[in-house]
Amino acid sequence: MTTNLSPSTASGSAPKPPGRSPRTRWHLGVNAIVVVWLALFAAVGSGHHFLPHAFWLLVHVLLLGAVTNAIVIWSGHFAASVLRLPEANRGAPAALRLVCLNAGAVGVIGGMLFDRWYVVLAGGCLVAAAVTAHAVWLVRLLRRALPGRFSMTVRYYVAASALLPVGAALGVVMARGDLAGDLPERLRVAHETINLLGWVGLTVAGTLITLWPTMLRTRVADGAERAGRAALPVLLAGLGAAVAGTLLGPPPLAAPGVVGYAAGLVVAGRPWLREARAKAPRSFAAWSVAAGCGWLAGSLIVLSGILVSTTSWITVGERVSLLTAPLAAGWIAQVLLGALSFLVPVVLGGGPAAVRAATVSLERAWPARLAVTNAALLLCVLPVPSMVRVACSVLLLVMLLFFLVLLVLTVVQGMRNRRRAAQGDPPPAPAEVPARPHRVLGGVALGLAVVMLAVAGGGAADVRSLPILERSAATSADGGAVTPTGRTTTVAVTIRNMRFSPASVDVPAGNRLVINLHNTGTDTHDLVLETGARTDRLSPGQKGTLDAGVVGRDLEGWCSMVGHRQMGMVFAVNVTGAGADSAADSGGTTHDHSGAGTSEATKDTAAEAFDPMAEPAAGFTARDAQLPPATGGPGHQVHRRTITVKEVTREVAPGVRQKLWTFDGTAPGPVLRGRIGDTFEITLVNDGSIGHSVDFHAGSLAPNGPMRTIKPGESLTYRFTATRSGIWMYHCSTMPMSLHIANGMFGAVIIDPPGLPTVDREYVLVQSEFYLGRQGGTADAAKVNAKDYDMVAFNGYANQYDHDPLTAGAGERVRIWVLAAGPNESSAFHVVGGQFDTVFREGAYDLRRGGSQSGGAQVLDLAPASGGFVELSFPEAGDYPFVTHVMSDAERGAHGVFRVR
Repeated sequence: MTTNLSPSTASGSAPKPPGRSPRTRWHLGVNAIVVVWLALFAAVGSGHHFLPHAFWLLVHVLLLGAVTNAIVIWSGHFAASVLRLPEANRGAPAALRLVCLNAGAVGVIGGMLFDRWYVVLAGGCLVAAAVTAHAVWLVRLLRRALPGRFSMTVRYYVAASALLPVGAALGVVMARGDLAGDLPERLRVAHETINLLGWVGLTVAGTLITLWPTMLRTRVADGAERAGRAALPVLLAGLGAAVAGTLLGPPPLAAPGVVGYAAGLVVAGRPWLREARAKAPRSFAAWSVAAGCGWLAGSLIVLSGILVSTTSWITVGERVSLLTAPLAAGWIAQVLLGALSFLVPVVLGGGPAAVRAATVSLERAWPARLAVTNAALLLCVLPVPSMVRVACSVLLLVMLLFFLVLLVLTVVQGMRNRRRAAQGDPPPAPAEVPARPHRVLGGVALGLAVVMLAVAGGGAADVRSLPILERSAATSADGGAVTPTGRTTTVAVTIRNMRFSPASVDVPAGNRLVINLHNTGTDTHDLVLETGARTDRLSPGQKGTLDAGVVGRDLEGWCSMVGHRQMGMVFAVNVTGAGADSAADSGGTTHDHSGAGTSEATKDTAAEAFDPMAEPAAGFTARDAQLPPATGGPGHQVHRRTITVKEVTREVAPGVRQKLWTFDGTAPGPVLRGRIGDTFEITLVNDGSIGHSVDFHAGSLAPNGPMRTIKPGESLTYRFTATRSGIWMYHCSTMPMSLHIANGMFGAVIIDPPGLPTVDREYVLVQSEFYLGRQGGTADAAKVNAKDYDMVAFNGYANQYDHDPLTAGAGERVRIWVLAAGPNESSAFHVVGGQFDTVFREGAYDLRRGGSQSGGAQVLDLAPASGGFVELSFPEAGDYPFVTHVMSDAERGAHGVFRVR
């Protein structure tokens, strides 16, 4: 038998004339909420680079907004249908629950975005209250109804609804912050397990008992209800064991719970497989749901492997984040869109012809859409180049927008058809296209072709190749052709840290050379030969092969990642045999393939353009050095911020431009400020073209996890609690660290000492040196290595406060925080004409105003990466220069002026 899940008119009553019935109006209205949330998800996906907490926002707009609303709406619909109480899921109580739910969702999301925990708490309580009321209503519905064959579905909904408030409570606790050790990771994994596998997973499992055979247009398999009844306790027991293991023990203790949950799904799903064998899926709805279930199965297998393979919850938290896309987009979103494409035509109604027309409209090009969605998502979770991942993400977003457009057009057309039918004008018959095998295969092929074009475009846009002089290896040292021997020399080379091992190989002249490269380091590397032969860029753990062809002369090789060659990542191919001892390659020209500029000055170097006496263009405005006070009250605060790695070309002195690697587009990066006891939760998003990382000196924790290098397109959340005061440096710690800092990747975190008095003005100055490369290029790695710097600046621009002075009033008290960011040079901060009565350096007062001493200080001397502050009052109006008293550095740009009135 098939199961009719759409409410019908009372038995024996005459059919109503076509029109917008109360049932249709209700469903169109409430499902519009889901569509709005999906549209908001698409908007957030389009502009995520400009939004704080973008990854968190994407997940919660989809799951808390669209999916939770869909669950409440459709579980009420299905419960009323299987219990034969079709009108029970509408009316004021149901509307009030939805209002409460959406107000809570907005509160949670808004509270997180604006860092207002009490708003998150209120929103979480509203969500929990709405879902709890939904669970109570479902229980009352069960008690009202006569015993039914599929009442088990409602029991799944009740169990799921009872779990969501628990998951919401864990989420609110995490939002509060101030959690020590690995507790944040434990709570996050438990929160995701309860919400995804409990709230969503149980709802989906209960619904598919009846919805799946209905989609297939076949009868419910014998034993489906018994299987569902037997599976529910197994699912709940597995879920409980997984959550308990997460909160109380090491990761392997939670793995059996995940396996038990998967076993429960197998018990419930065996009838679904029999139904699919009886009648294979032939629609977008069925295939979308099936694909979603496939992603769930794969994710559970991977999750079990993660839990078994590590004893650190911090590591689990990092690895589990890789499952977010497969679970959210692969499983949940596909099941949701598949269900909507099947149910919306039924809700629109209007008779069999109208339902078929609406279904055909929603399933346009469905084989191609499914192929694009799943192939693109698969590439997104694989270790592909960042631009390929971006291209595939865009395809996923386009597929969602395409569905939303189809959905709106279908609803509008369905309403028009109903009005025509009410006026006696029958709607046109749908141009239904049968799902023939060749049409399906053609659509799949088209979708895969679209993905392949996106991959090709993304790969072409990933500018990883640096200038390489292409020269043939099949020549001897004197330029003559070498005679091939027909033999192949195959060597294995391993990357360890920043070295090739072995660093050279011997090859008989005329042999073909094949190098098998294995990256066992912690960063991305490759191997390039001067002939142009190269491997792909290899992530940690990856392997690649370089075929150098027939070799007749000595060859140089290196890693082409910026700065790695200067760090010593070089490789040599030494040819043995005839002609190998003759002179090296003729021409005498030395080529630099590092991409970081050369230390030899040429006419286009930025160093030649630097003139310390040059004036900036009219209207120049210096970087704002004023320091706002720490936010919040005396209680411990949680500071959440998303910092994005961006590559920008900026003027760093009049007429001097450099391509900087930056935190949030500025060098130095944004200044963060707080108090002792405050928690900082910083999400680093890498929008650069190479790997980057971040090291916060203000936090004390093992560096191997939170300070690891992340690839382009990835993100990482760094969490620490400030326990000591001072001005602390943060910087990229990816090797070569000196080059990354020299090229702009540094900033300051200021933690106020207890009882820090207020002052009239407060400034922050970060000193750094520049190793200028070509105009518009990056820092010169060779100069950095040789400590041969060209320019020194406060806050990233030479002499900027000469041209746009800092201001103060005579007699005002001024505090100046100073950080020596280096990467190599120290600072000796001095204000000409001023005397410091307070000096705070590296966490302690050297001199304090009002003390028993009557002395003062003339300089704040700082080694690289150290910092502090000084305080003074200017005795009278005038211009007071400030410098580093390493005077040659002051003359290279570390100079500014206080203008006192």
